[in-house]
Amino acid sequence: MFSADKRSRRMAALLAPAALLLPVAAEAAIVVASSGPSASAYPAGRKLDDAGSVTLRAGDTVTVLDAKGTRVLRGEGTFAVAAGPGAAPKSSTFAVLTMQRSAQRVRTGAVRAGKDGTPPASPNLWFVDLAKPGKRCLVAGQPVRFWRLDTAAPATYTLTAPGGPGVPLTFALGAMVAPWDSAKYPLASGSTLHVALGGKAVGTVSFAVLPSQPATAEAMAAALIEQGCTTQLELLSTTLAQP
Repeated sequence: MFSADKRSRRMAALLAPAALLLPVAAEAAIVVASSGPSASAYPAGRKLDDAGSVTLRAGDTVTVLDAKGTRVLRGEGTFAVAAGPGAAPKSSTFAVLTMQRSAQRVRTGAVRAGKDGTPPASPNLWFVDLAKPGKRCLVAGQPVRFWRLDTAAPATYTLTAPGGPGVPLTFALGAMVAPWDSAKYPLASGSTLHVALGGKAVGTVSFAVLPSQPATAEAMAAALIEQGCTTQLELLSTTLAQP
C-alpha cells in the first residue's frame, strides 16, 4: 500500500507528461483604434493572437494593446502582433493608472503635458474629466471623483441630472479632484449629468457602470470599447504607449 504522500507523488509523475501535451492558451492583444483601407478588417475590440501577424496596406494605421503596452502599426507590410523581446510589461503603469485612491489624497498634485505639447491628461482612469463630455465607465461600489486641469483658482461646477436639481461640485484653490456624493446622488448605467461652470454649459457626461474592475489592460480595453467609453480608452492607450 502506498502512503497518501507517495500516492500523490506517483500521480503527479504520471500526469506530468500528459500536461505537456495540453494546448497552451495563446495570449491575446486587442485593437483599440484603426484607420485606412484595412480598418474594417481590424475594428476596435478585435482580439489578435500574440503569436500572429497583421498584414496592412498603404495608408493603414492599427493601434494594438497588450500586456507590454500600446503599439501603432503603420503602412504597407506584415507586422508581428507581439512586441519585441526587449519590451517590458506595463503592469505597474496600468496598476497606477487604475488605482482606486481616496479623493483626499489626490486633490492636489502635478500632471505632465504630453511630449507633443498636448494638454496634460488625467492621471487616473476613473477620474471624470469635466472638460471632456461623453460617456464614462465607473466601477460598481467605488467612489466617483471629478477632475479638472486648471487648479489656479477655486471653482464651483453645477452638475444636473435631467429633471433633477443642480448639484454644486466645489474645487478649492489648488485642488484637481472633487468627490461626488454617491450616497445622496447615486450614478447608474444610463445616468446623465449636464455640467455647467459659472452659468455656462460645459457639456454632458453619461455613465456606464462595470460590475468589477478588469484585471488586465487588454480586458480593460475590451470593456471600455464595449461600453463606448472612448475618452478612457484613449487615456489607457496613450498612457501605455511603448517608447
